[in-house]
Amino acid sequence: MLSQLMVLFGFFALVLVAVYWVNRAVVLFDRLIADGHSAGVFFEFTALSLPGVIALVLPMASFAAAVYVTNRLMSDSELTVVQATGYSPWRLARPVLLFGVIVALMMSALTHVLVPTSMAQLKEREVEISGSISARLLREGAFLHPGPGVTFFIRDITPEGELRDVYLSDRRQDDREVTYTAERAYVVQAENGPRLVMVSGLAQTLRPETRTLSTTIFRDFTYDISTLIVQNQNLSLRPRHLSTWAMLTQPEAMAVLTDVPLSRINEELHGRFQQALLALVAPLIGFATLLTGSFSRFGVGRQIVVAIFLLVLIKLVESAVADPTRNNAQLWPLIYLPSAVGLAIATAVLHLAARPFRRRPRAPRTEVTA
Repeated sequence: MLSQLMVLFGFFALVLVAVYWVNRAVVLFDRLIADGHSAGVFFEFTALSLPGVIALVLPMASFAAAVYVTNRLMSDSELTVVQATGYSPWRLARPVLLFGVIVALMMSALTHVLVPTSMAQLKEREVEISGSISARLLREGAFLHPGPGVTFFIRDITPEGELRDVYLSDRRQDDREVTYTAERAYVVQAENGPRLVMVSGLAQTLRPETRTLSTTIFRDFTYDISTLIVQNQNLSLRPRHLSTWAMLTQPEAMAVLTDVPLSRINEELHGRFQQALLALVAPLIGFATLLTGSFSRFGVGRQIVVAIFLLVLIKLVESAVADPTRNNAQLWPLIYLPSAVGLAIATAVLHLAARPFRRRPRAPRTEVTA
């Protein structure tokens, strides 16, 4: 049974990760490719976001695997035969419990190591590419809008880095619109930021109020493009970027480092353990709920609906304790309440399956003869 659970778990995890990963990849593709970044940057960002996606779908995959395997064993009457030989629901739940422990260990590796590391690396790369001049401006044959009121065009870029036939329209000032055209241009790095040096060009200034146009022919002209390349400096750490050991040993110092209350550090720290426990609870609930049903030609659809409802109930409990634990550092034990409720439900349902309520047999009728 454990081997079947692992095989089906791998299948459902692969399918769910693919679905969530594609949705994430579409958003990243629109944002990165539209800004002129290469396909390599796109694949790097999607790879860094993959651990978070896997951690999101593992509990659902474990629940789906437990439900599918239990349903198939009941449809083939295998569980009925095993129970007839004297196996109790508690003994049948051992492989499911071991399966849940394995999934919980996988989830722990993700939440404590892989996800924080990938999130920190992803944040660092976002800051690096936000100030990329080549991605934001150096794209030939396309009209770019690096900032509000600015249009930039390059016909060709030579292998030496020379820009040919440059067009730059600056409409950021209300009293005038300036359009620059140049045969050649170069991007140079100055002390105060990047500059665009245009050679053999024309500057046309249009003043809307007087409707006058003035032109200036220049041999070389330097244009400040540092304002067009606004680098994201928001590299401040968040609790999700911190390691579990740092939050466990120095919670107050981590709260000061990330500029958040201590309650947010406790929420992030214990939330990582809570996610692993939910990966253990989900398959137990699915197995125990389906075990309460008896063999039927119509399947156990009603029990599956009940199992899904119980999972929704656990998520509601998780949502209910979020605000109190986020606002009060002393209430961190409430973070484990959803897992405690889930284990209590699984235990109660297994007890129900072991000792089902049965109707008392009616007393036989006795006929009274005169």
